[in-house]
Amino acid sequence: MTAPRVLTIVLNWRTPDMSLKAAGAALRAMQGIAGEIVLVDNNSGDGSFETMKGATADWDRVRVVQSGHNGGFGAGNNAGMRAGLSDGTQPDYVYILNSDAFPAPDAIAALLDHLETHPKTGLAGSYIHGPDGAAHVTCFRFPSILGEFEGAARIGPFSRLLRNHTVPLPVPQTTQTVDWLAGASLMIRQDVLDQIGGFDERFFLYFEETDLCLRAARAGWRTDFVADSRVEHIGSVSTGMKGWGRVPAYWFASRRYYFTKNHGAAYLALVTLAHVLGAGLGTLWRLLRRKGAGSPPYFLRDLVLGDLGAALNRPKRIKP
Repeated sequence: MTAPRVLTIVLNWRTPDMSLKAAGAALRAMQGIAGEIVLVDNNSGDGSFETMKGATADWDRVRVVQSGHNGGFGAGNNAGMRAGLSDGTQPDYVYILNSDAFPAPDAIAALLDHLETHPKTGLAGSYIHGPDGAAHVTCFRFPSILGEFEGAARIGPFSRLLRNHTVPLPVPQTTQTVDWLAGASLMIRQDVLDQIGGFDERFFLYFEETDLCLRAARAGWRTDFVADSRVEHIGSVSTGMKGWGRVPAYWFASRRYYFTKNHGAAYLALVTLAHVLGAGLGTLWRLLRRKGAGSPPYFLRDLVLGDLGAALNRPKRIKP
């Protein structure tokens, strides 16, 4: 029987040294696994492509390709999928690895073994931890009206009442099925991609993994968290999320598109109303208790005005 082949994709945006480190960790983790690694430069325009090309000239099973334009996370990874294996054939599995994520030596094998032994699972993701060893929250429920209300309110009694709707899940201690996983370390069965397609490129950044897992679930595939696959993740190196003073417009655009695409415009209106109501109650709760922080600066204003603007047929997809 032919060994399954894995195509690992590392997407670079102006972090060539970090991307090379991630690719090196992936190459070590792919020892004994058939397949290749493709480094995709997302049209960085800073010499990243040339730097990575030169650094990997003598690396076995590693190629560097150029996406041609910065279409965001999904578009860049789709470019890697289109590049495929060097012999022109499709892999059996595609493994998405963030440029600031470093798999343990057995992390990729753990995902592959899980998918090979669980034929109904279409996507499998890793246990993600920071450089300090602290676990990252990467397992989630699909967003919903009640989940949006709970997340905005963050009031103890409400959170307990709505615990089955809370979007972020506690970090599992064992392998289990979840609704969706963050894409820092995510292996996807090629049969799933053949059936539902790759990432929807109308998302520039954020919600693209949520959408992909939802489409897979609707097609009958499970998404599993694999506890034995461990990956260190720095987080937000390319996006700069940790330093956001204000949530960027493309986050709101992705949110709007996710809800309207998958649930309709009326649902988007209800989920935003639930968020505003929850945020208002949560702010009042914290003021009375004199503790806690509210929404990020301008968040509610940008949320509501963005939705209204979209309803008036302004552009739905905004790049930074």
